[in-house]
Amino acid sequence: MLRRRPMVWFAAAWLSSGSVVSAQTAPDQVDNIKQVFAKLGTCWRPPPPSQANPSIEITVIVSFRRDGTILGHPKITYESEQATDNDRLIYRIAVMETLQRCTPMPFTEAMAGAVAGRPFAVKFHNRRPPPQPMEKRAWQLQRIL
Repeated sequence: MLRRRPMVWFAAAWLSSGSVVSAQTAPDQVDNIKQVFAKLGTCWRPPPPSQANPSIEITVIVSFRRDGTILGHPKITYESEQATDNDRLIYRIAVMETLQRCTPMPFTEAMAGAVAGRPFAVKFHNRRPPPQPMEKRAWQLQRIL
């Protein structure tokens, strides 16, 4: 019983010193796969409709290192069939700019070990609907006499 008492004091002193890592992560750190895609979504800036077709989809496969930088070269695996060559080029540039804005990805230690070298298939598309033409509905206009 006497031998355990110094160990208890050591444990109490260690816990009160603040050397225990908190279970919570910093708000800007990425701790799960859902947050990886959410972070990439916040960096995504689709091209304006005046430059490219707004309904194009593009999928890229990308892998990360433990430090959050991109491993190798991202690979485009899918582009919408209706995309013209100009649309493809503009969307590829937008995807690469997105990856540049989001890297290095701020992984937690646990997440960094889990995702290092593993491929992610990320689908990018313009979530804004294309602009609708304005119709004039003369029969719906109210006129007060």
